[in-house]
Amino acid sequence: MSDEGNEAAALRIRPAEPQDAEAMHAAILSLAGHLGQQAKIRSTAEDFRRYGFGPEAAFSGLIAEVDGEFAGLCLFFPIFSTWLGRPGVYVQDLFVDERFRGRRIGESLLRAVASWSRKRGGVYLRLAVDTENVSAHGFYERVGLAWLQTDREHGAYGEAFLALAGPDETRHEEMR
Repeated sequence: MSDEGNEAAALRIRPAEPQDAEAMHAAILSLAGHLGQQAKIRSTAEDFRRYGFGPEAAFSGLIAEVDGEFAGLCLFFPIFSTWLGRPGVYVQDLFVDERFRGRRIGESLLRAVASWSRKRGGVYLRLAVDTENVSAHGFYERVGLAWLQTDREHGAYGEAFLALAGPDETRHEEMR
């Protein structure tokens, strides 16, 4: 894709703020729609506001704007490699609005997240890509993110998670 004619547009990447929750949620709905999986989305804008901000935020976000208009989003959180003995960052979602694709906004967001992590001692970035999202696979490879053949992601959701977590009355030492 060409960037011709887009140089005049000013790209700004900034930290997400609570008032961005609606735009963030809309971006996730759009991403899910692109994959034909919008019906699977259970989150709300209020969930983004509740869990993404404050002293115990579950994630951080960067917002990309072009001339003040929402253009993209990257949601991420810090992780740690026991093998490397160093921190890194996990990108949960990367989204660029269709109107702004081809302008390297996704790459700019990833670079900003990698820089954020490096400033905190981070030495790696990880993410997972839906197997059906073929265009994303090509994009990530072009920007230098390799597919890890040595890892296989596992997950526990819904009833499987509840069974793993045990009953609410199970008393464990508070983890902090």
